[in-house]
Amino acid sequence: MKRASLPVAWLLTAIVVALPQHASAQAYPTKPVRLIVPDATGGSPDQLGRLLAQKLSDSLGQQVVVDNRPGAAGVLAADVAAKSPPDGYTLLMTTTSIYAILPNLKKNLPYDHARDFVPISRIATAYNVLVVNTSLSAKSVPELVQLAKDKPGQLNYASAGVGSPAHLAGEMLNLLAGTKVTHVPYKGAGPGLLDVIAGNAQIMITSPIAAGPHMTTGRVRALATTGPERNPGLPDLPTIGESVPGYEISQTWGIAAPVGTPAPIIKRLSDEIMKAMQQPDVKERVAATGAVPVGDSPEAFATFITRERQRLGEVISRTGIVLND
Repeated sequence: MKRASLPVAWLLTAIVVALPQHASAQAYPTKPVRLIVPDATGGSPDQLGRLLAQKLSDSLGQQVVVDNRPGAAGVLAADVAAKSPPDGYTLLMTTTSIYAILPNLKKNLPYDHARDFVPISRIATAYNVLVVNTSLSAKSVPELVQLAKDKPGQLNYASAGVGSPAHLAGEMLNLLAGTKVTHVPYKGAGPGLLDVIAGNAQIMITSPIAAGPHMTTGRVRALATTGPERNPGLPDLPTIGESVPGYEISQTWGIAAPVGTPAPIIKRLSDEIMKAMQQPDVKERVAATGAVPVGDSPEAFATFITRERQRLGEVISRTGIVLND
C-alpha cells in the first residue's frame, strides 16, 4: 500500500509546488508595470515604447508606465533592469546596441544580456538608408564602391558615434565591399547629417526618419537601404545587399525581462505583444517612425539575438573597432 501511494504523494507535492506560480501567472498583473526605455522622450525608441505601453495597458488591465533612461548607448537602462526583481513588473526595451554591439565592445559591462535577461519578443526593426552628398558623382551603390576604391581613404562616412549601429554599418560596407572609407564619429545623427549636406563628410547610413526630410528636399541623395529586403517605406531603393553580397544590418527593438521572471508571465507578455503588433493602427504608427512591426516568440527572439551578437561581433573583430571608455 505504501509503495502504491508514493506516486500519488509525488503528484500532490508537484501540484502544491506549482500552484503559487500558476496562481501568480493567472493573477498577473495586479499593479502597474514599468517599461524601461533606453532613450530620451521623443525619440523613435520612446515612440515605440509608448505605443506598446498603451496597447499592453489595455490588454493587461493595468497601466504600463514608460521609464526613460537615456545614456551610455543603453547601458544605464539595462543595468537598472538587470538589478530589478524578476517578477514581471519591470521590463526592458532592449536594442541592437544593448544585446549585440556593446557586449562585443566593452569587457566590463554592468550587465550580461545573455545571463541577466529573458527575451520576450521583438517589437520592430528599422532598415536604415545610405545617403551621400549630392555633389558626389555616385548614383548607385556599385558606383559608390568603385569611387571609394579609386580614392582609398579620401572619402568619409559620418556616424552617430563610435560603436553605434551606423558605425558598424559603415565598417561592414568597408569589409564586404573591400573599400577604405574613413569613419568620422559625431555626437548624434543630426550633426553627422549636417556635415554630409555641407560636404565635410560624403556618406552616412542612418534612419529614414532622420534622413527623410533631407532626402525630400534634395539636400542628400539616397542610394540604398540596409536590410535583408527592401524597406517597405522606400520600396524604390535597392538594398545594399543586392550589389554587395552578405550585407545586412538593421536596428531592432524588443522587450526583455530580468532572468527568473516566471515562464507563464513571459508567455503572457509575448502573446500580448504579438497581438498588439498586428493591430492595423499599430502597424500604421510604427511605419510612421520608419520601422516595421515584428512581434515574435521568446524562442525566436532569443535565436535572433544570438545570431546578431555573433554576426556583429565578427564585424567588430575583423575591423578592429575599439570603444574608448
